Amino acid sequence: MKKLALLAACAASLGMATAANAASYAIEHVTLIDGLGHAPQRDMTVEVDGDKIVAVTPSALAKPKGKAIDGRGKYLMPGLMDVHIHLHGGVDNKTDTAESRTAALASYLYSGVTTIYDAGNQVENILPLRAAERAGKILSPRIFCTGNLITYPGSHGTGMAVNVQDFEKDKDKLDKHIAEQQPDVVKLTLEEEGWGARPMITLMPEQLLRDVIRYYNLHGIRTTIHVSSELRAEEAIFAGTDSLAHPVIQGPVSDSFVKLMAAKKTPFASTLTIGENYSRLAEHPEYLDQPLYAASFSPADRQTLKTKVRAEYQARMWTAWMKPMTPVAEENIRKVWAAGGVVAAGTDQSSGPALQRELELLVASGIKPFDVLTIATHNGAVLLGKADTLGSVEPGKLADLLLLNADPTASIENVKNIAFVMKGGEIIDESKLPMAGGPQKRRFNP
Repeated sequence: MKKLALLAACAASLGMATAANAASYAIEHVTLIDGLGHAPQRDMTVEVDGDKIVAVTPSALAKPKGKAIDGRGKYLMPGLMDVHIHLHGGVDNKTDTAESRTAALASYLYSGVTTIYDAGNQVENILPLRAAERAGKILSPRIFCTGNLITYPGSHGTGMAVNVQDFEKDKDKLDKHIAEQQPDVVKLTLEEEGWGARPMITLMPEQLLRDVIRYYNLHGIRTTIHVSSELRAEEAIFAGTDSLAHPVIQGPVSDSFVKLMAAKKTPFASTLTIGENYSRLAEHPEYLDQPLYAASFSPADRQTLKTKVRAEYQARMWTAWMKPMTPVAEENIRKVWAAGGVVAAGTDQSSGPALQRELELLVASGIKPFDVLTIATHNGAVLLGKADTLGSVEPGKLADLLLLNADPTASIENVKNIAFVMKGGEIIDESKLPMAGGPQKRRFNP
C-alpha cells in the first residue's frame, strides 16, 4: 500500500490544472431532460449550490440565488456515464504512460462523460488515479473501479486478476483485495471462450462464482460478471450477480432470456463499440478525423491507428467475426430494452469519443435517442449502485450536468454539441484539460 500511496502522490503532481471551487449557479429557461425517462420539460430553472443540485423549478416560479446562466434554446441533462472501460492512454505499450492515462481521463470530460467505471486494470495504474480524482487533484470524471478482477486460474482475464481456485483456501486473497484495493464494484469472469477466433479456456466453477459473489456482497460490494453467451449470463444471474458486464453477443437471445432480463431487471453494460471498433477502423479510418477524436488522440497515435493498427485489424479473424456479430448484439439489446430490461452504456474502451459512438450504435439498434439518454445516465448509476447520488437532474443529486446547444432527442449527434460540462458543480474549463490532441478552447465562460 505504501507503493500505491506514492503513486497517488505522483499522479497528483503531474502539473495538471485543478478546477476552481464550485460556485452557485441558476441555469434558467432551459429545456430539461432529467435522465429518468420523463418527457422533456421546457422553460425550467435548475439551481446548483456547491456540488449539489438544490432546486429544479419551472422558470416562472423560480427565485434563483446563484449566478444566472441563460439556458434559452439549450438542453440540460445529466452527465454521461461509461460503465465499462479499461483505462490506458496510448495505442501500444510505448505510448501508454502516466501522462497519456491522464489525457485519456481528460477526453471523457471533454466528451461530456462525468463518470466512468474501470472494469479491470493494473492496480498501479488505476488506484492512484482514483485517489487523485477523489482528492480533487486531477481533472477527471468520477472514477469507480474494481482494480484487479477476480477469476479462476486460466480463465478470462487471468493475467489481470486475483486468481481463486478454492473459496475457503483462497479467502485471504479476497480479504486482501477488499482491504487494499477497496473495489467499488468487483468484476468476475464466467467465460470459457471457444467462440469467434478464440480457443477454449478454463471456466470458473458455478459454486465458486456463487461463493465469491456472496462474500463481496456481505462486505457491501456490488458485483458484475463478464459473460458473452445466454447460458453463462443466465448462470451469473442465478448465482446472484448484481449486473452483467456485457450483452449476449455469441448469438441471438431466446424469448425466455428476454423475459428473464425484464423480470430480474439485472443491469448490463452495452459494450457495442468494442466489437464494432475493429471493422470501423479497418473500413473507415476517417472517423479519427472527427473533432472529438482529433482532440482526444495525439497526431502520432491517430496515424498509428490509421496505418499499423488498421493493418493488424484487417488481417485478424476477430475483425471478420465481430462485424456480423455486432448487429446480433444490437438486436439482443433492443429486445431486452423493449421488454423492460435495464441497459447501461459502456464501451470496453478508453476514451470519451468511444462513449459518444456507443450512443450512436444504440440508436442504430432501434432504440430512440430519448431512451438512449436514460441508458447513458440514470441506468449507469443504477448499475453502479449510485442512483441515490448520480445519474439524474433532481434536488440533492450531485451536480454532474451536460448543457447542450441542440436537442439530443431529435438526433443523438446533438449530444456532441456541448455548451458546457459540469462535474460536482464546477464548469469544466476545457483549456485546462491535458488533451492528447493539444490545447482546446474553453467552450463556456460563466
